[in-house]
This record gives sequence, structure tokens and C-alpha cells, in this order.
Amino acid sequence: MVEYGLLAGAAFAAGFVDAVVGGGGLIQIPALFSTMAGTAPATLLGTNKVASVFGTSAAAVNYARRTPIAWSTVAPAAIAAFLFAFCGAFTVTKIPPDFLRGLLPFVLMAVAIYTFYRKDLGSVHAPLHTGAKERVLAILVGAGIGFYDGFFGPGTGSFLVFLFVRSFGFDFLGASAAAKVVNVACNLAAILLFGMTGHIIWQLGLMMAVCQVVGSVLGTKLALKHGSEFVRRLFLVVVVLLIIKTGYDAWLK
Repeated sequence: MVEYGLLAGAAFAAGFVDAVVGGGGLIQIPALFSTMAGTAPATLLGTNKVASVFGTSAAAVNYARRTPIAWSTVAPAAIAAFLFAFCGAFTVTKIPPDFLRGLLPFVLMAVAIYTFYRKDLGSVHAPLHTGAKERVLAILVGAGIGFYDGFFGPGTGSFLVFLFVRSFGFDFLGASAAAKVVNVACNLAAILLFGMTGHIIWQLGLMMAVCQVVGSVLGTKLALKHGSEFVRRLFLVVVVLLIIKTGYDAWLK
């Protein structure tokens, strides 16, 4: 029961952070691995996805009610992410993602530095693309992030927020809303894959999902209330924590 209590708290915190800027896996995945040490890693990852998809879906719905979602960008990205998340998950069964482990902290560091010094980045919602160019770029972003999420995964939500801001000209609030929809697509692909192979503890995953939804609703409300600058600041905090966590995993473990 103590373990379930800890996992419930971790799921709530993960749902809150994920709803605003992504990166909830930074909290939820270590909590699962530390409290369920005797369980197969694939089963823990599958259970994590069940909890995450509910929290992310709740955030996506709440954002859609309060702020416009650029479906002309988001829909192609989400479809591509769903398809390529399967490809990434299949690839990881053939090629270990060890090379990404060492590279990831430096990529995240570049994202953090760029965002910190570009004070105006994501402050105004001014979409940069329309028509075919918008759709093609959205498919490329969705495919790349979807493959990465299936193959490795840490920081997927934060990467999506950054790419929607940098590549499409969204403000941080709009980017966070768009990222949630694409993240749902990635999570659904992973759940299908893990579910077909029996790597999900449904009772635990659904319990954590309830806590994720509660955290997600609170996080979404705060993001909508305080706007893009609040999202930008929390984004930088989460990316710095991701740098520390992924750097430790890659170089110090």
C-alpha cells in the first residue's frame, strides 16, 4: 500500500508538470522503477504509458476548450507521430539506444540555452507557415518525435513544446496545447504495442491515471491562468532537471 501511495503522488506531480510543459516522465518513470524493482522494465514502461495517456488527454481537452489549437499543424503531426512511434518501438528491439543516452544531455542543454537567451521566444503566437509547407513540416516533426518517443522517450513533451515554438512560431501556451495532442498519439501507439505483448499492469496503470488526470487539470488551469511566460519559466526548469537526470544516467551511473 505504501508503494501505491508513492506512485499515486508521483502520478499527480507528473500529470501537473506534463500538462504545462511535458517532462512528467522525469517524475513518474523513476518512481515506478524504484518502487517496483522486481517488475520487468517493459511492463513498467507500458504501465507508465497507460497513466500518461489519460493525463495528457485530459490536458488536451482542457486546452482545446480554452485556447485555439492549430489543427492544420497538429493533426498531421499527430498522425505521423502515431505511426512512427510504432517504428521507433520496433527499432529499439533491434538496436539499443545507447548512443542517444550520451547525446541527449547536450541536445537538451542547447535547447535550454537557446530558450533562455531568446527572451522573446514564444511570447507571441505568430504562426510562420501555411498550406503545404505547414503540413509537410508538421509531418516531419511528428515523425521525428514519434520515432524518438518509441525508441527512447525522455523529454518528448518538452521537445514538442520547443519545436512548436521554434519551428512554427507558436507562443508557449499554444505550443503546450499542441504538444499534448501529439503526445496522446505517441502514447496510444505505445499502449497498443505494450498491450499486445502483455506488458501492462492495468490495475496500477488506471489507478495512476486517475491521479495524473487530477494533476493535469490543475496544471492546465495554472498554465491558462498565467499564460506563456509562466509556461516558459517552468519549461526551463524542467529542461534543466532533464539535463541533470539524463546526464547522470548517461555518464555517472
